[in-house]
Amino acid sequence: MKATQKRYALGQSPWLDNITRTLLNSSLLRSYINELSVTGLTSNPTIFDHAIKNSTDYDAAIGNKLKEGKSGEGLFFELALEDITRAADLFRPIYDRTCGVDGWVSLEVSPLLAHDTKTTLAEAEDLHARGERPNLFIKIPGTKEGLPAIEEAIFAGVPVNVTLLFSREHYVAAAEAYLR
Repeated sequence: MKATQKRYALGQSPWLDNITRTLLNSSLLRSYINELSVTGLTSNPTIFDHAIKNSTDYDAAIGNKLKEGKSGEGLFFELALEDITRAADLFRPIYDRTCGVDGWVSLEVSPLLAHDTKTTLAEAEDLHARGERPNLFIKIPGTKEGLPAIEEAIFAGVPVNVTLLFSREHYVAAAEAYLR
């Protein structure tokens, strides 16, 4: 048994904190899953920003979306959902095999909404619906305004991954929102 498989057997579920079209197109992500026992993937706007800026992989898609009249965050989230759903499909066998314990991918709502409960909730529901994958987490900031959005999103059936937890108090508040 490989060391990475032993780690998994001991209950550790390593996630990749990165996503790029090169990672998806080259089968590198598939090899991380198969050979390194990676069981999930998380992303955020900074990760996508680096992926878009540091390659030409997105140029054609951006050009096409601009021709369709898309721009700004709308264009960004279309690109992000294309990548995230491809990753979710790669992790889906793990999700199915573990009954949802592992095999997740995570997409963050706009960080511009960190202090806007209502719009965060609406975007979380929209992104999850557009992603159409059961193993898609929507990442919501654990800010004061994010906590009600976390609670309502979970109640609405949106799987949530909480971000921006910088203290024990933030963690407890997010856990309490989950429990409610």
